[in-house]
Amino acid sequence: MQTLTKPKLTFDDFLIQCPDEGRFELVNGEIVEMVNTRQHKIIAEHILFTLNDQIRRSRSVPAASQLDFIVTTQAVIKTINKKGTEQGRIPDVSVIDRTLWRSAPTDYAALTEPIQLAVEVVSTNWENDYVDKLYEYEQLGIKEYWIVDYLAIASRALLGDPKFPTISVYVLNEQRKYDRSQFRGDEIIISPSFSELQISANSIFQA
Repeated sequence: MQTLTKPKLTFDDFLIQCPDEGRFELVNGEIVEMVNTRQHKIIAEHILFTLNDQIRRSRSVPAASQLDFIVTTQAVIKTINKKGTEQGRIPDVSVIDRTLWRSAPTDYAALTEPIQLAVEVVSTNWENDYVDKLYEYEQLGIKEYWIVDYLAIASRALLGDPKFPTISVYVLNEQRKYDRSQFRGDEIIISPSFSELQISANSIFQA
């Protein structure tokens, strides 16, 4: 009996074969559809609208203090996993320098440069966000990474005991490693990318 192994897709294969409708990632050589609950989508959209509002507000201040970002749920980012394999990630929310996003508006290729901020809302496979994507985003040099664990589903080693819904904010330091801060309840989220942001963790969890 001969066993046939399905060949792993390259990143270029992924860009060609990825369906136009829906949200898909390239994970270990396979195209994987990102299927999320309605609650997951509501929280991601709430974060997108909140950050967009903050950008709009910044336009009323002097140009030097304005936030020149765009916020989207559709950015595909090319990363490398621990095995050196190319991955195609699509964060739940991406904050990207406007110049970078508009540099090739007709290009189908994924972004290969680090974006300003990636947000992942945790699903049942929490290790994907806390381990795999954390490593990949750090290696790529994404400046800020939020993990929104609204169900407190990760391990106690990450969330503490007892576990509470938590937003973990990872910020790239001078050694290109992430420093972590965590926010719960009515604590105001501290974000280097959005220094004027005044929202609590609970305001996101209760969206």
